[in-house]
Amino acid sequence: MDQSTEKSRKEKRKESRLAKQKNRFQSWVEHQRSVNQKKAQSIPKKPETPSEEVVKKKKSPLKAMEKKRKRKSKTKFEEYLEMEENKCSVSATADLELEKKLARRLRVKGGRLGGLDDGINMLFDGLPSVLNSSLDGGDLGLCEVSGDDKKRKRRKKSSNASEKEGEGEVVVSTDGAIGQSEESVEETRVGVAEVEKIAKYVPPHLVSRGRDESEEHASIRRRVRGLLNRLSGSNVESITEEISTILQSVGRSVGYQMITEEVLASCSKGPRGNEQYAAVFASFIVGMSCLVGVDFSAKLIASLAKSFEDEYSRDDSLSLRNLTLLLTYLYIFGVCSSDLIYDLLDVLTKRLTELDVSTTLTILDCSGMKLRGDDPSAMKDFILSVQNRVNELKSHSGSTDGKTGINSKRMEFMIETICDIKNNKKRPRQDPIQHTRLKKWLQKLGSGGVLLRGLKWNKLLDPQKKGQWWLSGDIAPVTDNIEVVAGSIDKEVLETQKLLQLAAEQRMNTDIRKAIFCIIMSGEDYIDAFEKILRLDLSGKQDREIMRVLVECCLQERIFNKYYAVLASKLCSHDKNHKFTLQYCLWDHYKELESMEISRSRNLARFVAEMLSSFSLSLSVLKAVDLADPRMLRPKRIMHFRLLFEAIFENTNEQVWNIFTRVAAVPELEALRSNLEFFIKKYVITSSEKSPREKCKLVMKALNNMAGVLM
Repeated sequence: MDQSTEKSRKEKRKESRLAKQKNRFQSWVEHQRSVNQKKAQSIPKKPETPSEEVVKKKKSPLKAMEKKRKRKSKTKFEEYLEMEENKCSVSATADLELEKKLARRLRVKGGRLGGLDDGINMLFDGLPSVLNSSLDGGDLGLCEVSGDDKKRKRRKKSSNASEKEGEGEVVVSTDGAIGQSEESVEETRVGVAEVEKIAKYVPPHLVSRGRDESEEHASIRRRVRGLLNRLSGSNVESITEEISTILQSVGRSVGYQMITEEVLASCSKGPRGNEQYAAVFASFIVGMSCLVGVDFSAKLIASLAKSFEDEYSRDDSLSLRNLTLLLTYLYIFGVCSSDLIYDLLDVLTKRLTELDVSTTLTILDCSGMKLRGDDPSAMKDFILSVQNRVNELKSHSGSTDGKTGINSKRMEFMIETICDIKNNKKRPRQDPIQHTRLKKWLQKLGSGGVLLRGLKWNKLLDPQKKGQWWLSGDIAPVTDNIEVVAGSIDKEVLETQKLLQLAAEQRMNTDIRKAIFCIIMSGEDYIDAFEKILRLDLSGKQDREIMRVLVECCLQERIFNKYYAVLASKLCSHDKNHKFTLQYCLWDHYKELESMEISRSRNLARFVAEMLSSFSLSLSVLKAVDLADPRMLRPKRIMHFRLLFEAIFENTNEQVWNIFTRVAAVPELEALRSNLEFFIKKYVITSSEKSPREKCKLVMKALNNMAGVLM
């Protein structure tokens, strides 16, 4: 037999399925026939009289067909409908019984709960209820309502109608439906709108911030919160790097505020924290300051001070202790100096309530001996102030003031701790293994450069934000401080007179420029000048004058002074705005190269080379100059950029490789790379005797290093 004549497996299954259905149908027909026969046998037949036979014969064929239809058994669909109706009626009665039981247990009378009125029903007056509408007159689907239920609904409708007659006007329609007038309907709509405004749900963590945060920022906040919840001594390095990467995806001010709020919430709103918990968060803050800038830790400490005072006013000792531990470990890890801690201790000593005593004890337990070692004279002054304050309280001990707590054991223990620190009886605390590992990690990041000097507790709480240099872009420009600084210069001193005369010669005409010039030229070192510049509290456009004055001072020198480059690098690492200002300033000077004096051009080339060698600037600063256009390459311009590359080649091979590799991996700087190759091959290799050919070859390889691998 051919394959075409053979039946497929699908056809065989279909035939077997049809056969089974046919057998099932035949068995069902036989079953129905047997059931009908049994019913017919169970009903005894009455003997028919001759008169009935006559009536039968006289019946019409239509009545005979109706009788025959009635005698027919019900179909399966009719049986299914009947079964579902029975089920619904049973479930409806069960629901009513359950509702009665709940009403009895909850003491519900007239649709209201018994007991005190909490006022919640007033919010929902006028709101339509789906449950009430379905129970009052809604469609119950296939379920039939019994007669008792209908009577109950009629009584409920009549009672509702009587209540509405007392409340307002009732309108009866032609079909018997009862409703409110148009005025009452309008009032109901207004009430619903007001309730929607009042009763809108706000999550607890969004109450303080309102609804101004976008969905993107909210998702980033949730991500930061999740990372901080998992923060521990073992993963603090990875989490710090991840959060610093997240910070780059949002604005700097928004990111700082977001991370600061989450850190303080984790510390203050959480459970009772221990020293290890505070040390981990403090190391995270120091790591973030090393990665993103010292202004991060400055803003966080300012917010911490405000939170400290808020929790103190609420008399929350638990949150206050957690914040105190965090601040103390920020001091231990080198974010703030001992001056800030002594300033806080002075504030606590003047009040010296029970809460102040416990806070002072927390600070002294963690860092008492370190404070004594950093500034012994300040510790001596603190001890004397505590003794004087205690004597004052003892003299007024006759007054029953519960806040002093002079007789408490905690006060006695604080005095004993202070005496041990004074007499050097208390041993300095040794760092546990976890703290040692955290300090080593922070030392690798360069935590020595994040120390904040000159912070005072009253400055952090100043409502006018005076002296808070990290808020330069957040507050309005203030010229009073500049005028004070400029006016405070002693014009009688010979050195000051020389500086002011020199400032006038250098076209430093405004008070801001004079103040910046005097600070830069009179600074003991770059750190002293940096701190004094930050204390000027410049903001807005005033902040741009710093770099312009600094570059002008550098160009006016007869011989290049590296002091200006180091100070500029410090400012650029502190705030990116200085970096952008410096870039625009250099572009302005590049336009004047043809008319610039040789000494100024030489100093500018050396200054840019130092900024590139310290990686404070990138070679992308040269993208504004066309180094391949013969019309632009005049003798002075060629000499300037040749001096620039020769100064760069004085560095080690690793530094030269990294300087040029930073622009090799950026696709947008392809034109700059080709210009650099052209200029170095034509003017640096052939004309320069100092520039070794090996470094030029290294530069060509670095410019073609598209992977961007650094040495």
